Amino acid sequence: MKLMIKKINPEAKIPFYAHSGDAGLDLFSVQKILIRPMERKLVSTGIKIQLPANTEAQVRPRSGLALKYGITLLNSPGTVDEGYRGEIKVLMINLGEEPFLVEKGMKIAQMVVKPVEQVSVEEVDRLSDTDRGQEGFGSTGMK
Repeated sequence: MKLMIKKINPEAKIPFYAHSGDAGLDLFSVQKILIRPMERKLVSTGIKIQLPANTEAQVRPRSGLALKYGITLLNSPGTVDEGYRGEIKVLMINLGEEPFLVEKGMKIAQMVVKPVEQVSVEEVDRLSDTDRGQEGFGSTGMK
């Protein structure tokens, strides 16, 4: 499979896998932007992508930023649909206690390309029964 990348900012970095076998491609900021505690910012990567057919890109947080600074992503994982051709932007939030400075060229997220299957939708009068039934949030307990 091939992921097509177009730089729309000359300072943009092309996403890449940091290690052989990694699931996510690193995404980089083209902005210097301060995110205060409990503040969210949309951060530009300076790239557009063309995904392979029948795939999506999932934009996910970086574990190191989450652990060390409380920086994570809202709407995570964010979905980039196959037909989207706009700039890839990352919706970051600071859940930490200190302001966090995003620097130009900083790794801010990871992008995982996954296959997607579309289903046909059918309205029905009844669904099959299961052991779980309608039990929802917290119904399986803590242990």
